[in-house]
Amino acid sequence: MRKLISTGSPFEKTAGYSRAVVQGDWCFVSGTTGYDYATMTMPESVEAQTRNCLATIAKALEEGGFVMADVVRAHYYITDQAHVDLVFPILGETFSDIRPAATMIVCQLNKAEMKIEIEVTALKRR
Repeated sequence: MRKLISTGSPFEKTAGYSRAVVQGDWCFVSGTTGYDYATMTMPESVEAQTRNCLATIAKALEEGGFVMADVVRAHYYITDQAHVDLVFPILGETFSDIRPAATMIVCQLNKAEMKIEIEVTALKRR
């Protein structure tokens, strides 16, 4: 059974994607940036953006019947190598006990205000 999960972001319809897709015991969460989807604003700091990313991901996972502890893979995309030491402690708050396989890449993102994007894959624990 396939379930599509949306945050209600206008980007999802415009670009043709879902925030997350649940397929069986798997949940694939799309790259998530630091927008506050309630206000459609982007905080300036990478720390606040990181916390927004994680909150949006947690909400999408919950809607799909998953929890953060189900995350088995994480991809982090940051726009500046200087952000590494700023986001690691925040990521550790969420993932230090879960310890998914993870990759961090320094790159450009779609909009100049975006400083981090996080994508995760979760497998429901039995």
